[in-house]
This record gives sequence, C-alpha cells and structure tokens, in this order.
Amino acid sequence: MMLAGTPVRDADVLELARLLREVAFEPVAEKLEKGYDAETRVLALTIEDRERILRALDDPPAGLAELRGVLLREHEWRKRVGLV
Repeated sequence: MMLAGTPVRDADVLELARLLREVAFEPVAEKLEKGYDAETRVLALTIEDRERILRALDDPPAGLAELRGVLLREHEWRKRVGLV
C-alpha cells in the first residue's frame, strides 16, 4: 500500500494500525485496516491523519522509518509556509 507516496508492506500497515490504536488514534487505525482489507493500493490521508501517524511513529520500527521521514519533512514544510 502507498501511504504519503511511500510504499509500505502489508505487515507494516498492520503494525502501524496497532501503533495508532496504542495512542488512541482509532479512526486512522480503522482507515488503514479497511484499506488493507480492501487491498487498496494508494490510501489517501488527510493532514490530520498524517500528523497522527507521525505522532504514533515517535520510535518507528524499521519498516516504517521511511514513512516517518516523509511525514516529518511534510510537517516541517507545512510549518515553514505557515499552514500549521
């Protein structure tokens, strides 16, 4: 599945959903799980979804490190241009 333009393996999508549940971001976890179940290739994420995923990936497992980097760069850009 593609998240924020980044390929994420199926097992890592499910791990991300688990991490999101741990920090009480249920709606985003459900969105990922529904996308996984539907075999979605590219899952659209809102800015809020992206920020919640970034918070859940404070100490990411190896398979999610690239996604965290992409989301962090996006967040820093939004701050720089005054969108956050």
